[in-house]
Amino acid sequence: MAGYIEDRWYKKDAAGKRTIPTDRCDQGKRYRVAGVPGVRDRSFDKLNGANGAKAWLAKAQHESSRGEFIDPRDGAILLREYVENHWWPSQNYPDPITRATIRGKVWNHILTHLGSKPLNTIKTPQLRAWLKTLSSTLGPGTINDVWGTLSAILQAAVDDERITKNYCRSQKTVRPPSRPEPRATAWSRERVLQVRAHIDPRVRLAVDIGVGAGLRQGEVFGLAVDDVDFEAQVIHVRRQVKKIGSKLVFALPKGRKTRAVPVPQHLLDRVREHLAQWPAKAVTLPWGDPEEGATEKELKERAPQTFSLLLTAARGGAWRRDYFNDTMWKPALEAAGIIAPPKEIKRPVSGRPGVFRTVRRYSEDREQGFHSLRHTFASVQLDARENPVAVSKWLGHADPSITLRIYAHFMPEADGRGRTAMQNWFEGEDKKISPAAPQDLEPVIPAPAAASPGETVPVPQDPTLVS
Repeated sequence: MAGYIEDRWYKKDAAGKRTIPTDRCDQGKRYRVAGVPGVRDRSFDKLNGANGAKAWLAKAQHESSRGEFIDPRDGAILLREYVENHWWPSQNYPDPITRATIRGKVWNHILTHLGSKPLNTIKTPQLRAWLKTLSSTLGPGTINDVWGTLSAILQAAVDDERITKNYCRSQKTVRPPSRPEPRATAWSRERVLQVRAHIDPRVRLAVDIGVGAGLRQGEVFGLAVDDVDFEAQVIHVRRQVKKIGSKLVFALPKGRKTRAVPVPQHLLDRVREHLAQWPAKAVTLPWGDPEEGATEKELKERAPQTFSLLLTAARGGAWRRDYFNDTMWKPALEAAGIIAPPKEIKRPVSGRPGVFRTVRRYSEDREQGFHSLRHTFASVQLDARENPVAVSKWLGHADPSITLRIYAHFMPEADGRGRTAMQNWFEGEDKKISPAAPQDLEPVIPAPAAASPGETVPVPQDPTLVS
């Protein structure tokens, strides 16, 4: 087999014994393993001795012959160095929001704790200690995401032949906490009324659209006059307003899918009333990414676009989600008695010693966020026995299974109807198995499908909207 061990300190004498000192005797490491195909030379000092060199040579020869050799010296690189110089530059995230999110997970939760460790030392004990540290500040869902990101980094290191094993995947004794099952909470009609009554009249339409059409917050802020088809009674969801860093952009809705949502006449009347008092304003923003494109293709894709938005901030620009929540949404919830008053924090003013400003901070409560209006829209539709496939399409979900996983508990009488069906089955074939026979239920008027442009579709009034 190819490969040999060289003694750099002594040469053989006439009797074959290594007694003749070389010019390098007692200088540097004594033994050098060389000549193995695809394996860099490696030196061993006298403490490891010939035995260490022989063991290394045997291992290198065996693994090299099978094409499985990975030099442990390549795994001695620090995790931070590997990420910054090798892994991160090779990542391609077309969505800048996704890029910023992944970067935050890596630098804030991975490199902060593990960045100073060599790649080949990140094993079960290190992962166990890291998870314990994360659990003191992060929730199960976030920990699960961060674990997946670290696993992707380590798997890339395996593929780059720097380490032999990704311990995030290969061991079973240490695992991240399970991701909590999403369970949406809908608001009652009374709660929607309370919030609508206390929110600033300039943005009251945001509540109506959120609960009456199920739009996400960014989609509400990106809704333009041309997106509302008053004849067909349809709202076209074609874009959203996204915040990337400190800048706003227009972008396609989540999942990069546009959709059409049938809406009741009552909501369309609300839109007309709003426009009569606060006319739409033209807003120009970059598309998709606030950074100037480096290529002709990127310049064209990111070129600013202008739309006449239904809802704009005081100075005429698009709404920023965090500013809207702090100045409009949460104060309305506070006034309605839904959340507690904010805490007032004194913060020093930069460059003005002894001067402080008061900052009001509300506690975070996802169940009371703007997204609750979207949950309420879904609950009304499913409670009315609307087809889950249609509801999924209106919500902009990638698949109806997502809608059912999140909103299945909104579907009425699921357990009672099934129980009755099984009772009838046990009692014999002479009885109807399904309890949903015409004589047992009131007639249900099927809800209309999404309208095509120019087509008028009657849509029942949404009970959550206030007359």
